[in-house]
Amino acid sequence: MSSLFLIKVLLILITLVAVEVYFFKKFTKSFHSLFPAVSLRKTKIWNNIAVIFINLLPIFVIISLAYVLITGTRTFFPPQSTIFDYLIQYPFWIGAIIIAQVILIFLIFKISLFTISRFYKDKIKLKKIEAVIFIVLLAVFIIYVPARIIYDYNSVEIRRVVYQKENMPDILDGFKIVLISDTQADRYTDQKRLNNFIEKVNGIKPDLVLIGGDIITGSPDYIITGANYLGKIKAEYGVFSCVGDHDNWAYRSDMKRSLREVEAAMKNAGVPMIDDENRIIKVDSAKIKISFVKNTYMDKAPNGILDTLARDSTKYDMKIFLVHQPRQRLIDFAVKHNYNLYLCGHTHGGQMTFLFPFYNISPTMIETPYMRGNFKFNNMLMIVTRGLGMSIAPIRYNSTPEITEIVLKKK
Repeated sequence: MSSLFLIKVLLILITLVAVEVYFFKKFTKSFHSLFPAVSLRKTKIWNNIAVIFINLLPIFVIISLAYVLITGTRTFFPPQSTIFDYLIQYPFWIGAIIIAQVILIFLIFKISLFTISRFYKDKIKLKKIEAVIFIVLLAVFIIYVPARIIYDYNSVEIRRVVYQKENMPDILDGFKIVLISDTQADRYTDQKRLNNFIEKVNGIKPDLVLIGGDIITGSPDYIITGANYLGKIKAEYGVFSCVGDHDNWAYRSDMKRSLREVEAAMKNAGVPMIDDENRIIKVDSAKIKISFVKNTYMDKAPNGILDTLARDSTKYDMKIFLVHQPRQRLIDFAVKHNYNLYLCGHTHGGQMTFLFPFYNISPTMIETPYMRGNFKFNNMLMIVTRGLGMSIAPIRYNSTPEITEIVLKKK
């Protein structure tokens, strides 16, 4: 992990603390301005209770890290408990999103009111308007944020992309490729969510299904479940997967064992997990070349292997580059070697994406500018699918799970 990345993370953490402090101070002032009959002391007491409640998760993490350092324990996992989720996990993440979302939108109004104040001299009235705006935004997002999280947890969108290519063989005209990624079986992405997702994939009636990795989130308990559900996918020309980051994390102390067990479970389920190899799919007389490339936090395909995968004088009707992560080095390589499609996942579509005019803001932006959707590079189309699962936070916000249907068309 680069020092630049760590600096970005540190800056974001400092910003989050500053935003939270500002939020609660602003709330106290705004509430007292609109409801002066309620004593300022009572407002501050309830404010402090809310601060402690929302921050129980960071407090728990700090205590856990201290425990690890003092006892020498290698790792310390949070309780796998619904009570822990509803009393500690969810309040923190929902509270953090509400705070960030309110401040982001409020700053737009704040700047507007500051501009107006240069011409309108009744500052007391402007302060009252500012207080009203803050409290209204808070009320709106207290309703919207949990509702949106519930919606994103229970919904799956099918996004259709048409890829046009000149000289496409007639047999490939209308050929359907489904791209999925990050199914990440765990106690949040349970059998019900997985089953709903797989049923929607099969409902498309794909000719070929490609998976961008991350079959599990981080426990060996869900390897078989994750693989078996993917094994239920039906496609005439097969279902194939590349390797994802989380496929190495079933056993944090033995990542090779993790990947070995995930690959074995996928093989038993009839879904090959292919690592730095090419596969040729023959559709009648047409040929589709798929390069399965490994690029995870743990391991990356070296240039020599990439050159070997690309070095092929055979003419193909379609060339597909399947990898877990959208990485500029690999994008440039795929463009250079005339791939038609670059398919990936990893980002969860931002997972937590904040509402803001004309722009999607997400913590994922510290890692990559390619969060979701389609990106054109010369003649190559890169598609980043939003996936199904979750990591770090057990929620999605404004990032509905996605199945990407790619339809090949003759130009």
